Amino acid sequence: MLLAFGAAHSQQAPAKPLIQLSPEDEDRRESGPQKNFYFTTRPAPNAKYENAGFFGQRLRPYLAGNTEAIASLNRYRRQKWLFLTERVLFVSTVGVYSQQVLAGSGEQQYFNNTQKIAIGVAAFSLLSNAFISRHTNDHFQRAVGEYNAGLSSAHVGGLRRLAPSAIGLTAAAGGQPLLALRWSLR
Repeated sequence: MLLAFGAAHSQQAPAKPLIQLSPEDEDRRESGPQKNFYFTTRPAPNAKYENAGFFGQRLRPYLAGNTEAIASLNRYRRQKWLFLTERVLFVSTVGVYSQQVLAGSGEQQYFNNTQKIAIGVAAFSLLSNAFISRHTNDHFQRAVGEYNAGLSSAHVGGLRRLAPSAIGLTAAAGGQPLLALRWSLR
């Protein structure tokens, strides 16, 4: 019987590794630098950090089984595309403005109608960059956190299933607020 248990135990899938971000990436918060994250799956003494890629594409194979982590990584990728689009738009409008200033013979103009539009689009681009960059890093960190939480929940058994999926307040027929809890099956 012990041999059968040992054989069955050895045929189980190997445990998924815990993902750790580099120390400087763990401390990166809202509106932090828009550079690549580095991660490792090895324990701390012999940790070798690898680049996750600009869109987090090198982390995706590790997160493959966790739909919540993949959804957060997809939001991170969307934010990075918006960031790139905003940068291209800004550089393009600066180029249009510069071309308008340097074009033509004679005295240079700095504020004609085309240049006004270019300045407005550049200002809009810079303002949108603040909103785009605000939570981009949080999506990546949330993807890693959800993956690691999924690993730890496999070890604690059904405790995660017992946690409510939504908590809120609702009004009763008498007008008094009630605590509302909602569970979803996983």
